[in-house]
Order: sequence, then C-alpha cells, then structure tokens
Amino acid sequence: MPDKKLNFLLPLLLSLVVAAGMIVGFKLRESSWSKRPMVDRMDYSRLDEILNIVDSKYVDTVNSEKAINKLIESMLNQLDPHSFYIAASELNEVNEGLEGNFEGIGVEFYILRDTIIVVSPISGGPSEALGILSGDKIILIDDSLVAGKKITNNDVVKKLRGKKGTQVKVSIARRNEKELLDFEITRDKIPITSVDAGYMIDKETGYIKISRFSANTYEEFMAELNELHDAHMQNLIIDLRQNPGGYLNAATMIADELLDNKKLLVYTEGKAYKRKEYLAQMEGLFENGNLAIIIDEGSASASEILAGAVQDWDRGIITGRRSFGKGLVQEQYNLRDGSALRLTVARYFTPSGRSIQKPYDNGNENYDLEIAARYEHGEHLSKDSIHVQDSIQYFTSKGKVVYGGGGIMPDVFIPLDSLNNYKQLAKVRVHIPEFIYDYFSENSDSYKQYATLADFMSRYIVSDAIYQQFISLPKLKEEGLKPEEVAAIQGDIKTMLKAYIARQLWKNDGFYAVINTMDKTFLKTLEIVKNPESIAAN
Repeated sequence: MPDKKLNFLLPLLLSLVVAAGMIVGFKLRESSWSKRPMVDRMDYSRLDEILNIVDSKYVDTVNSEKAINKLIESMLNQLDPHSFYIAASELNEVNEGLEGNFEGIGVEFYILRDTIIVVSPISGGPSEALGILSGDKIILIDDSLVAGKKITNNDVVKKLRGKKGTQVKVSIARRNEKELLDFEITRDKIPITSVDAGYMIDKETGYIKISRFSANTYEEFMAELNELHDAHMQNLIIDLRQNPGGYLNAATMIADELLDNKKLLVYTEGKAYKRKEYLAQMEGLFENGNLAIIIDEGSASASEILAGAVQDWDRGIITGRRSFGKGLVQEQYNLRDGSALRLTVARYFTPSGRSIQKPYDNGNENYDLEIAARYEHGEHLSKDSIHVQDSIQYFTSKGKVVYGGGGIMPDVFIPLDSLNNYKQLAKVRVHIPEFIYDYFSENSDSYKQYATLADFMSRYIVSDAIYQQFISLPKLKEEGLKPEEVAAIQGDIKTMLKAYIARQLWKNDGFYAVINTMDKTFLKTLEIVKNPESIAAN
C-alpha cells in the first residue's frame, strides 16, 4: 500500500499538473475555428445535424451548453491527458496562477475561529499602501458582518477580489484599538509570487524554493539570486519539489543563468511545428559554483526542463525522486464565446535528445493513477523499485547514461522519509498555526532581540514552557493522543513551533529555513552540494 501520508497529496498534485503546469512553451495565442479547424466542414455539418435533431426531438429538454461541453471533453480525452477545454466561467481562475497576478485588495489571510485574519498585506498592493497590518481582523466587508458567520476561504475571495479600479470597504479590528478602523480600498492588480523562499543556509550556501513557473518567476528568481550572490554564495540548492511547471520561457531563462556558451537548453517539435531550439543567450549570474536541484514526483513540465538541462550538461547534481514525466507542449486558443482550448501541439526534448513524457496509451485514468502506482510498488522508498519506461540510452555531456520516457531520474536518489510517527505529527501540526498566532500576538516584543534570521536560527530555542502550553491545548487533547505518543515527537513539535514563529518574523524565508532542518532530502542535498566530489552518482 502507498504511504498514507501521501494520499492526500495525490489529488492536489494531479490537479495542479493538469491545471497549472500544462503551458510549457509558446505564447498564448488567439485563434478561431475558421482559421484552425480541427475537422473538415463535412464533419461540422454532420455534428450540427445531430445536435439539431437531439435539440428538437429528444424526449426531454436538453441543456445544450452542458451537452456540447461534455462532447468537447470526450473528444479531447481521446487525444492525450493534457489537452483540455476551459469553460468561459473558469478561464480567469485557470489563467491566474500562470499570469502571475490577480485583481483584488492584496492581503494574505486565513480564517481563525470564524474570523478573517490578515497574515500580511502583499508588498506593493493597495492594502499595504493604506496601512493594513499583519494580525488585523476583518469584521465587516461593505458594511456586512463577516466575523462569526462560518465564512469560507472561497467566500472571502469572492467578496474581496474584483476588477481593478473598483472599491470595497472593510472594517478592521486591531489590537489596542477600541474602535473598528474603516478602509476604502481600491482594487488593483496583485502579484502572485512563485518563488516561495530564498535565503543563505550558511556562509557559502544559498537556497531558492520555486513553486511554479509563471510570468513573473524569472524576475522573482533573479531578485533572490542577486541577494544570494551579494552574500558571496558559492553553492546553490534549487528546490523544485511539488512544482507542477508552467511557462517554458521562465524555465529556460533561469537555466540560462546557470549554463554558458550558447548551450542547448531544450527543443520542441511537433507535426505543425518545426524543431525550435532554446539556447543559452547571455552570461549567467551563477554559471560557476556547486549546484543541486531537488525534484520529486510532483516536479513536472517546466521543472523537468530545468532539471533536464542541468543534468544533460552535467552542470549540477539532481537529487530526490523521479519526476512526474510530462513532456508535452500546450498552446491556448481563445474561443469566441470566452472559453478556451489548450491543445497539445508539440513535444519537448532535453539537450541529449530524450523525451521525458511518460506513456498515456492506456487511457487517462491509468495515467492519472500512475503516481499512486509508484507508491504501490515502493518506488518512493527504493531506487531498485523504479521501472524504466524507455530502454533507449541517452548520454550527458560527460558520457553518463540517462533515460527518457518517464520523467527525470535523479543522479542521487533520496527516499521519502518514512516517518514512523507521521499520523501523530499530522494531528499535532494542524493546531500549530492558530497557537502561534495567538502566542506571538501576546509576545512579539520578546523577539525583537533577533535582528536577523541567522541570529534567530542559531540562538532561539523553543522553551519547555511554550511546548507545555501548546500540548496542553484542549483541542490537542481531543485528538486522542497518548502522552507517550506526544513525547516521541517532542523534537519535531518544537521545530515546527519554531518554524511558525520564524514565519511571523521573516515570512516564508524564516519558515523554510527552520522546517528544512528536519527534512532529510534537504539535509542530504546540502551535504552533496557542499562537497559534490565525495558523492558518486548512483
């Protein structure tokens, strides 16, 4: 059976790979059926005839739009798993993550005890400009009470997002303020970040976590890389785990910062598209220095392009587990009714010539279950359980054998950490954000002594008093954990408490800096990137 701690990730992983990681190449183009017909006019005539007969003669009233959508979906399902139709009502939401922005008021929030809490205003957004602060509680939206109303995240999004230039009124409760504070916020374009964290692990080694490849990813990556470069970074870890992909150009521009001398980064080719090569064009900021890229089964599409280029040119070491295996290129065609078609138009190939697309000839259902099948036969724990999909050998620049047909195989396989106490830790972890929010609100002044993240990392220790306060929570006791079960994970609980405190102080940089200290894949990769010569590729 697969490791149960991964079960909840699989639906999310698959939906992200399908919905967010599918556009890996060409700029979005508009087209019309008249210019790019998929079938000839005779087929259109026959289809129209059938639809008209059904509409006029069928025993019950037919929802024509729903029927046509189902017909389109059925047709596309015969092609490949990554060609799909987007209804007009869903197009903005689907495009949002890749476009790198949305329109709204610009706050990160979560719901605590039926109250909307501002985690932080988004930098450069209208809420930040008006002075909305972390910890503010949104009580009213457009004079309607939203606190204590069992409001959901979707409800909040619908109320706060809207077209640029429109206004929304929010009334906020702020600590030490007796009256509600009213803000009239003019909505604007809000950037969605795709680089989650970037920080110096030690005096020589930097870390950058990329969650997807959107329109803004290269700029975000360069902002972090420049800071790390200025801090005299000699080694770099790029973490692409659970990154479903996105724009090909974002991946190739980042690869260009790592590879030199007009090296081939990737090429695409399809029936209607001649071979198109993407080459390193400029002097990159990190063409020298030790490099490691972490991947796993959630790393797809553009993530695999970046990892494949680095691997084929022997520029760095790829660590972790086998990637998803998505090597198809989609193009988006916007239709006249506001809907869109994302159609596979080409395959991409790594510099050595391999396609990493895994097979899909057994149907979409088997394709979707392939990740689960890996866990079933133990691939996440043992390299020996990996089934090579393509026996054709390809070679890196130094002659190392690599394979296609099923993702990127890491140079150094690092098994999933099969934490024995995962169930217990999962029951505990869900209560930590709420506890830390309340605790930090009352004790924030005591953390002003830590001027830098490095200082906090080295000096701060979660006290036994804080730990006891947390494990004494009534909600935690309701989880039914035995004292000995809690005691067995005391060290991990303290690390996570520290990580969420660090998030209050340094946002995601602080969180990842702490949480990575209990991540065995990260720790092994850190060991490798600091001394790659001592590690024989396996």
